[in-house]
Amino acid sequence: MEENFKMVAKTLFGFEDLLAEELLKLGAQKVEKGVRHVSFYGDKGFMYKSNLGLRTAIKILKPITSFTVSNENDLYENLYNMSWEDYLSAKGTLAVDATVHSEKFKHSLFIAQKTKDAIVDKFRDSTGQRPNVDLKFPDVKINVHIDRHQCTVSLDSSGESLHKRGYRSATNIAPINEVLAAGMLMLSGWDGQSDFMDPMCGSGTLLIEAAMIACNIPPNLMRKEFAFERWQDWDVDLFEKIEESLLKKTRDFHHRITGFDKAPSAIAKAKENIRSARLEDFIHVQHEDFFKTKKGGSEKLHMVFNPPYGERLNIDMEAFYKHIGDTLKQNYLGTEAWFITSNLDALKHVGLRPSRKISLYNAKLEAKLVKYVMYEGSKKKKYMN
Repeated sequence: MEENFKMVAKTLFGFEDLLAEELLKLGAQKVEKGVRHVSFYGDKGFMYKSNLGLRTAIKILKPITSFTVSNENDLYENLYNMSWEDYLSAKGTLAVDATVHSEKFKHSLFIAQKTKDAIVDKFRDSTGQRPNVDLKFPDVKINVHIDRHQCTVSLDSSGESLHKRGYRSATNIAPINEVLAAGMLMLSGWDGQSDFMDPMCGSGTLLIEAAMIACNIPPNLMRKEFAFERWQDWDVDLFEKIEESLLKKTRDFHHRITGFDKAPSAIAKAKENIRSARLEDFIHVQHEDFFKTKKGGSEKLHMVFNPPYGERLNIDMEAFYKHIGDTLKQNYLGTEAWFITSNLDALKHVGLRPSRKISLYNAKLEAKLVKYVMYEGSKKKKYMN
């Protein structure tokens, strides 16, 4: 039996509960929430599984040591004394990234450089050879995290951020991050049990993530590579077994997923990405102006979208958000509508009272995910039934 070890899954602000829940469902042990991260225990197979199957994780780190540091010499000495040959060969390649929350250490680039120096010097002194730096495809990617005086050194098992699912080849002006899209959908309670719509779909990210949730498709199945595939203990048979076990859990979806956008170029990009994700059977996109559309039929509709913020399009925000509210109110009864915005002033012009507001970040912008419920008939009547 493989031994369990500690791992840390990084995520976006506001998604810690979602990620902890995902980890528990996958079978993680000792799950503990932090800020923008969740720690857990599992074996090597579970590390593969978490990279393939988590929708709200950005990275899966494997901590290998921790020590206290009070100056850069401490840092260098501790790093130099580690058994780097267990993870890397003298002819191999490495990359280092660092995050720093400390009065003493201010510059993450300096810490990354110091780490690289210690590792390279250790190999040069003991073998006469040194590993090279390769920022794009290193054999080992090392993460150094300093919190005040505590330094944790981890191996980055993911490599490129896990939001890079591998299906998105075409993007529009400001595409939504795939992890943010998946988290928004999960917070909205999307479970694949009704029709779904994104009325301003851009390059189709929310539609694709919605289809993957509805069909229980592992989000990172299309990725070209994970960092652990270059590790010395890479086990391709185990990986394929894990992949197969996740694929066996996919399910059928019996509703419609629809996307509108009024820009023909966005629709072309969305179609390309949907094809790339092999989800054409589930998603239908069309060139439409949402403000001129109506909900068809009386079935429940679940709507999640990312309207323009004014950061990326020059539009009259007050009129635009009023138009969103009017269209929902008049044309989309029987709809649960969620959208994200960082234009908090514009929200006042929707003309509807949100039944929920959740604080998130879209890139570096503080944002709110808001929910509006369009009841069939009056709200009062709804509660009397």
